[in-house]
Amino acid sequence: MSNVNIDEKLKNLARLQFIDSLLDKIMVLRGSLPEEVSDLEDDLEGLVTRKLKIGEDIKKEEMEIAKLNNHIKEFAGHIEKYTEQMNNVRNDREAKALEQEITYANLEIQTSEKKIGQLQEKIEQKNLLMEESENQIKERKNDLKEKKKELEIIIKETEIEEKKLLKESDKASKVIDDRILTAYGKIRNNMRNKLAVVSTDREACGGCFAIIPPQTHLILRQKKKIIVCENCGRLLVANEYFADAEAELAN
Repeated sequence: MSNVNIDEKLKNLARLQFIDSLLDKIMVLRGSLPEEVSDLEDDLEGLVTRKLKIGEDIKKEEMEIAKLNNHIKEFAGHIEKYTEQMNNVRNDREAKALEQEITYANLEIQTSEKKIGQLQEKIEQKNLLMEESENQIKERKNDLKEKKKELEIIIKETEIEEKKLLKESDKASKVIDDRILTAYGKIRNNMRNKLAVVSTDREACGGCFAIIPPQTHLILRQKKKIIVCENCGRLLVANEYFADAEAELAN
């Protein structure tokens, strides 16, 4: 492998890191807004589902009340019929049988009325929950509208720059060996500041600030080898590579 090839690889790595760092700054500018928007959308979806479920429960309970009212009407008719029959009884046995039927019908009516009362209480409680859900939905919709507006403003402000940088990042990635590119991605993902490629800073690693041996500095200046920081595992490059990347991107 020639020195020119190594030099190009180091240059491309530094250029890719420089571009990706600018993209990272755009993401930082957006902050937690994308996650907040996503959370509010999930929240809103959950509240709408809850409201629909409450509405379905109310309908079921109203249908049950309608059935019970029909049940009451049916047994009220039985009572009326048995009462009329009491006027034509021929003996005590028939009278007693009709009295039992009337008692049974009254119990059925009382039981149904009690159930209706319980169901009406449930409906009242669920109507309160429905109102609460509607208020929460309204609040979430307003919050979501505001957050989306904030995010849209930031995206609009950075959209042109982001598109340009994404294009440059893609271009820079294509000229880097897959093996090195994979290593670069892994290191970036493992670093909180997303820096996989760094230059030296006062004879120290620009990522973890561990002192770099003089021999390593010599190799960096010679640009003959890809160097890895022994302390943090980041890829080290000569300082001028980042300056060149900035100059190239500015043109």
